[in-house]
Amino acid sequence: MESNQSSPPATRRIAIDPVSRVEGHGKITLLLDTENRIREARFHIVEFRGFEKFIQGRPYWEVPFLVQRLCGICPVSHQLAAAKAVDQLVGVDELSPAATKLRRLLHFGQILQSHALHFFHLSSPDFLFGFGSDPLQRNIMKVLEHYPEIALKGVKLRKYGQQIIQAITGKRIHGTGTVPGGMNKALSVTERDALLTEIHDILEWSQEALALNEQLHLTHPAHHDFGTLHSNYLSMTGTAGELEFYHGGLRARYADGTMIFDQLDYCGYQKILQEEVRSWSYMKFPYLSDLGIEHGWYRVGPLARINNCDCISTPLAEAARQRFKEFGHNGLVHNTLAYHWARMIELLHCTESIQRLLQDTEITHTELIVENSERRSEGIGVIEAPRGTLFHHYKINEEGLITKANLIVSTTSNNQAMNESIRVVADQYLEGKEITEALLNHLEVAVRAYDPCLSCATHALGKMPLQVELQDASGQIIDRLVKGTSGEIHR
Repeated sequence: MESNQSSPPATRRIAIDPVSRVEGHGKITLLLDTENRIREARFHIVEFRGFEKFIQGRPYWEVPFLVQRLCGICPVSHQLAAAKAVDQLVGVDELSPAATKLRRLLHFGQILQSHALHFFHLSSPDFLFGFGSDPLQRNIMKVLEHYPEIALKGVKLRKYGQQIIQAITGKRIHGTGTVPGGMNKALSVTERDALLTEIHDILEWSQEALALNEQLHLTHPAHHDFGTLHSNYLSMTGTAGELEFYHGGLRARYADGTMIFDQLDYCGYQKILQEEVRSWSYMKFPYLSDLGIEHGWYRVGPLARINNCDCISTPLAEAARQRFKEFGHNGLVHNTLAYHWARMIELLHCTESIQRLLQDTEITHTELIVENSERRSEGIGVIEAPRGTLFHHYKINEEGLITKANLIVSTTSNNQAMNESIRVVADQYLEGKEITEALLNHLEVAVRAYDPCLSCATHALGKMPLQVELQDASGQIIDRLVKGTSGEIHR
């Protein structure tokens, strides 16, 4: 628990510690005035990872495999962003066609498995059983019991993404694959053919997952205003404004859809982004420099990418994007829970793209490395990770050792937005002094929409122990709610 000394005078404090069914450990604090109005909402990151510091002094070629240890859910994202930066360090600006397609295939597999994990394992219990339903129901085991077809298809979607990762990197988690200037292993014809045997089922299940999310959003009007924010958006897009995950220019829009900038070279990110530090969280608060701290915060991830792009290169996902835009009356969709809908549009796009790449004859070619004797002192790699735009920036000395590293992970960019969504939901659902488990979960639902990766570890089955306390300004406990490791709730 935090000291009450940091709370504003005449306030009460609600703490939710930890937040469950997210990757990592965090907590929520609400500061209320004497009339139970929310004065402030804080989403705390309570773990310190320190990767930017302890990779200093390591050889640059080790970095892609060191930084992927940030995460057991999206290690490929960190490996690829770091690999793009390392390519620059060795003077390679363009990979061979086969290496480029292998990296893209790897990335699509990563996003597919991560999106499937987030919705089916972590978020679907809320939507299938209800935000205020029995907490003992809200886990993947109960989804398997009551909705076995949905749950099993979700499991198989994730498994397929992991099979792609294993075929390319040798392991489903924390494999190898990238090397400076390319890839270290070709995809064999046998591996390609094995992946193709399942692709039609995966495509069908991806469409079903999208249809389920679309239906859940359209048939529940209460979801439309749940934690909804009018925000700026940031993502990469391709040169034609298409949805792009691996390489492109930075695009940002105001909440009304007006362009802030477009096709900005991501190597100049430091000119447009700054990060604020606050004493109560280890996570920074990025913002667009020209707009300032108050107005410059933005959202990243699936909702930002679908809002920002002008088209999607695969037909089924593009048709889904058109329906998404119609829901927003051809403007931007600001509904926070629409993150799940946008996530499934991307999942379908990944499946279609995987099918295309597996049918491309170049995917099994063996020309995988571009060599260049030029050495550069600085490299910047940016990709669209499952959770949003991911920045890796490295500087090296003459010996090739890392002297400085800067990482802006996707969840960091969504930090202010998550705080704002928590405040909106608390304003909507907080009643009197009594804390209810339903309120607790409503706040967590708002956070889970962003799929935050806090310390890159998943809470199994959503059964992390949790305690919520309501204190008055003097520190006296007014109410307490406890959730045990088996999911039981008691006061």
